[in-house]
Amino acid sequence: MSKSRELIIAPKCSQAQLVKLLPQLEEEGIKTLYIDPKKINKKTKIQTIYPSNNANYVVLEKEPKKVKGKKIGKKFQVLSNTDIEDILNIAKKGLDFVIVEVKDWKIIPLENIIAKLHKINTKIFAIAKTPEEVRKMFSILEVGVDGVIFNSSSINEVREATVYLGTRSFDMKPAKIIDIKEVGDGERVCVDTASILHKGEGMLIGSRSNFLFLVHNESVGSSFTSPRPFRVNAGAVHCYTLSPDGTTNYLSEVETGKEVLILNSKGKARRATVGRSKIERRPMLMIKAKAGNEIGGIIAQDAETIRFVKPNGQLVSVTHLKKGDTVMVHSKPATGRHFGMEVSDEYILEK
Repeated sequence: MSKSRELIIAPKCSQAQLVKLLPQLEEEGIKTLYIDPKKINKKTKIQTIYPSNNANYVVLEKEPKKVKGKKIGKKFQVLSNTDIEDILNIAKKGLDFVIVEVKDWKIIPLENIIAKLHKINTKIFAIAKTPEEVRKMFSILEVGVDGVIFNSSSINEVREATVYLGTRSFDMKPAKIIDIKEVGDGERVCVDTASILHKGEGMLIGSRSNFLFLVHNESVGSSFTSPRPFRVNAGAVHCYTLSPDGTTNYLSEVETGKEVLILNSKGKARRATVGRSKIERRPMLMIKAKAGNEIGGIIAQDAETIRFVKPNGQLVSVTHLKKGDTVMVHSKPATGRHFGMEVSDEYILEK
């Protein structure tokens, strides 16, 4: 693996929009912007990379020349193998980083650049225009580039891309079970992912978008069932699940090829591709819990293989759950949503 993997944002927005965006970027853990340092507030902790001696990472326009107290690098456009040799030769003259822009062919040139520069401690930053390109660039040769400069001003796109780093996390808290009730038959959604899920991992599921239970995967078998570590028996069709870009989807919308968010009890998130979604009629349980002032619920299949995660990391089946038990949830004050996106100033009451 690379020594570091960083997402660098190149904002495409007005100065007024940037003022609003900066706190959100800091909240998402973004440490560096590709921007003229004159355009950002000096009080921010975010660093800059730019063709300016005032930037923390100075992009040189001529031959390598040390700038006191700064990291120096150059930007290159790669069109052929000759360009790759030029990058190596110039990097050896003392560059701390190189910025690589690849046009049509992306994977093979970057593989070659990573292979050549990996041993000389020059960091490789690549340019990406979509979250999907971010994913590719961080996974090339399993080593990946050291950083990706992502052209975006959408906070949802930034959130989607940070999941590829494995650095995004969600606030998880214990919630006390206050009600459990059989509610008859209903359609539940079983999500089979194309990934192996580990003990402690699951999906965030709930009947309210601001109160989601950590539903564990089926990596733990029983006397009557074999482990299925790729599966989360998630909940009823109406339930929400949180997506990698921070929006919500109904479980009924989850299907082959879509991506879902996988979390552990500490809130560390990664993403997985859905291989199959199965909707079947089963007996269901309604479960309600309270965390602080928030109350939320979930309708899940009434079966031993559906488990929640306790604060101590132990698992508890919904069939053994009791009032007063505590389970891990992600909850926050209610906000409105429009097609899955948060609308912070809209009134909403969900029961």
